[in-house]
Amino acid sequence: MVQSPISPSKQAFQAATPTAKKVSKLEGIKERSQFLREPVATEIAQDTTHFTEEGIQILKFHGSYQQDNRDNRVKGQEKDYRMMLRTRNPGGLVSPELYLTLDELSDTYGYGNIRATTRQAFQLHGILKKDLKATMAAIIRSLGSTLGACGDLNRNVMAVPAPFKDKPEYVYAREYADRIADLLTPQTSAYYEIWLDGEKAVTSEEHPDVVAARQRNGNGTIVHDSVEPIYGTHYMPRKFKCSVTVPGDNSVDAYTQDVTLVVIVDDNKELLGFNVLAGGGMGRTHNKEETFARVADEIGYVDKDDVYDLLKAIVATQRDYGNRVQRRNARMKYLINDWGVDKFRTKVEEYFGKKIQPYRALPEWKFYDYLGWHEQGDGKLFLGVHIENGRIYDNGAFKIKSALKEIQLRYRLPMRLTSNQSLLLTEIEPADKAEIDRILRSNGIDPEDQINLLHRYAMACPALPTCGLAVTESERVIPSILDRIQALLNKMGLKQEHFVIRMTGCPNGCARPYMAELGFVGSAPNSYQLWLGGSPNQIRLAQPYMQKMNIDDLETTLEPMLAFFKKDRQPSESFGDFCDRIGFEALRDFSTSYVPAKGASGRRRHRVGISGDVYVQLKEAAAEQGVSMAQIAESAIAAYLNH
Repeated sequence: MVQSPISPSKQAFQAATPTAKKVSKLEGIKERSQFLREPVATEIAQDTTHFTEEGIQILKFHGSYQQDNRDNRVKGQEKDYRMMLRTRNPGGLVSPELYLTLDELSDTYGYGNIRATTRQAFQLHGILKKDLKATMAAIIRSLGSTLGACGDLNRNVMAVPAPFKDKPEYVYAREYADRIADLLTPQTSAYYEIWLDGEKAVTSEEHPDVVAARQRNGNGTIVHDSVEPIYGTHYMPRKFKCSVTVPGDNSVDAYTQDVTLVVIVDDNKELLGFNVLAGGGMGRTHNKEETFARVADEIGYVDKDDVYDLLKAIVATQRDYGNRVQRRNARMKYLINDWGVDKFRTKVEEYFGKKIQPYRALPEWKFYDYLGWHEQGDGKLFLGVHIENGRIYDNGAFKIKSALKEIQLRYRLPMRLTSNQSLLLTEIEPADKAEIDRILRSNGIDPEDQINLLHRYAMACPALPTCGLAVTESERVIPSILDRIQALLNKMGLKQEHFVIRMTGCPNGCARPYMAELGFVGSAPNSYQLWLGGSPNQIRLAQPYMQKMNIDDLETTLEPMLAFFKKDRQPSESFGDFCDRIGFEALRDFSTSYVPAKGASGRRRHRVGISGDVYVQLKEAAAEQGVSMAQIAESAIAAYLNH
């Protein structure tokens, strides 16, 4: 157990490894950072276009990743370095003032768009290093924050987004997401020293129970005489993710988190405590079998008065025993997988100082996206707005960015971001409903009942050109992929079918493809691993069906599976449930013997002529989007025919 700041030379965490080994170099970077100050404080003042490697690593704790626009790479020339900024919004709450600030910053310093993430936050892309301080300061002065949005600590705390006022369990979920975020926020003053030159930021007052819990020792949960009483000098071994939800509502992907708390109330809707799930995580590495996606385990139940101490005990267990030697195995999911749930629970109980109570029975989980109009329960309304792949921008007649700006300037509505990259406009007066609908329609935003269901439930990460980890496209190509899948479903007499599809440009799993019914995971340029068998309510892990599928083979790969699904599915059975029930061996056997119907789709073999002017426009659009002209043409034709 670690009772003081970890020193790499002492191998304080060898309990987590069979033999003492040299720790990851990042542990030394964190130790030398003076609690997240250096080298960022020095380098931000330098007239350079980018940060050093050590600066990049500490910058993450401040909520920023250094990237470069890969579309602009030219051999022999310096990269087009840009910074990505991610906000920290517990429970997805974004004030109208903060949103309008982000809108302005995206135009002034960024690429002109905002991205809603899969963890209820916003990202700005394209910030130059020289503009980073001004951008950060503007966010902070608008009562926003980026502190802890990235890095080896607790990230943005998710919560069920629905702003119901007449359902106490939802209110508790939002409240405790805020409190847990406060409890696990870094205590270093470096953030405000660097970005506001030491100016004291206006922040909300912490709940007294949170303040007390941060200092309460609880059998070794805090690091004494440290700026960071919960984290210590070296913070966590790797990222740490939490969420809070209510029984039956899996709008937070509860099983993908390091820790999920599930609100438990009595018959009078008074808060009793929380069920606790732990050990989920999506990230993995291709061809490294020791890395894997994992769903969380049921750990137990905790009374409301003990929830902070239990959470601290879980954090301390990961802090002290998580793998600090090999970063690819540093997430808590690997510790629980190696130890087993019983050993993990026992160690947590040592820090907690008491036994964890048995997990309480819950109703079946369901996924809710909360799109469309809903009553809040206090006479006001909220509206769920679909944001495809989270990208808020204007593109021709589709002007979601302009629409949201106009709505916020006129009505000043708090937002709640969702885990599915969409957003909820809240606190709406019923008298304003018609005008808000008019603004959305006039800017090309369809109502929820007109959104294609494949598109509605799909997610994709940004990938190229901004993400340095991407090996292929994701966000820029998934609309055309979904249109091709819809065309195939139509052709096979499955027009009304829909299922959860998620895509990432690399195996790190930001869009959680390993929980999808059909997941695409980038494995090479224009090629993807194919994952099948996740459940519609996101509680079952998908499995890898194919290691590398060229995207041109999409139809020939999926058609046999869909034919088998149509032939042998059970009543109301989803595609993911079917794949899980029938098994991959049966899927492969059927696919091998499958004879496609005449005229079946496959690789593109047919030509269609277009005018010269359209060809020039098509070529420009393909270059801008980083996709082939054939993909755009096929997507457009499929959309027209399916309209």
